[in-house]
Amino acid sequence: MYDGGVYRSAELYEAIEDVGGTVLHFNRSAQMLTVTMSVPEEDRGVIEKISKEIGGEIRSVPLAGTEIAVVGCTLGRHHMPHPICDIAEVLRESGSISVVMGIARGRGKNTSQISKKELEIINEYDAVIFMLGNFKSCVETKRFLLEDITVPVVLVCGPQPDGMDDICEAIVPGVGRKAERMRLPDEREKLREISSVIIDVIHNKKRMLEEDPLFIHPAELKILLENYEPIDMCLRPAPIVLHLDGLRVKIPYKEHKEYFDNLDVYGRKLSEIAEITESKMADNSTLIRIKTKSQVEDMDSRAGSE
Repeated sequence: MYDGGVYRSAELYEAIEDVGGTVLHFNRSAQMLTVTMSVPEEDRGVIEKISKEIGGEIRSVPLAGTEIAVVGCTLGRHHMPHPICDIAEVLRESGSISVVMGIARGRGKNTSQISKKELEIINEYDAVIFMLGNFKSCVETKRFLLEDITVPVVLVCGPQPDGMDDICEAIVPGVGRKAERMRLPDEREKLREISSVIIDVIHNKKRMLEEDPLFIHPAELKILLENYEPIDMCLRPAPIVLHLDGLRVKIPYKEHKEYFDNLDVYGRKLSEIAEITESKMADNSTLIRIKTKSQVEDMDSRAGSE
């Protein structure tokens, strides 16, 4: 991630393109700029040199190219405490795009619910940090909220619950609800612990993908999609968001179905090497999940036998 000023930033973009890298995400605030990029390791020195010349700095961000949800029981003040915002900020500092969500009917130990649509939305992300409260019995009763989530789950709560290890990749106790920001040294250390845990979870998911690689890397597909005018003209923040196994493109699938389905990717149609669906979160976004090489080969062999 580059962190610096806007001045001479065009030179940075040129250098990224020259070394065969790609910009994953950028954010400009007044005269300050952050750019999350992917470049070959052997060319990192070139980027660091140019960044230093234009007054910026480069740091590694292990969660780059991911989108992670941070979920609380409700959006109400009682269930959406400050730690959720602090956790989301820590994820952004590590390169991820984080989204804060609240369940419509999550309050109450005996009345909390999670809908099918809410589960479908959560399962669109690379991972989810689910935050529950300060009472052990309440946390354990709400186990069912996590049972049907298919993406990796990290549970953050006050007490250490029993009987929930089988539905979570990791549990980080010692946070819970509090009505102020996490500013004290031990609280900042707890945020670093949460960041470290989610980094390990994402790395495990990456290793699983390496066992059966995707047909095309999401960053490569992003470069192809950037040439499409409606995406280039999209005014929403981060029009293309990378996932570990695909992308979220912030234009409606229904209106651009023909383009997405027939986009040429190494001699194949995108619809042949990826599952393209309308995002459950909003019908103005398109979700693309890239198939693995073995899935494409299996599809080809079945088509040949027919």
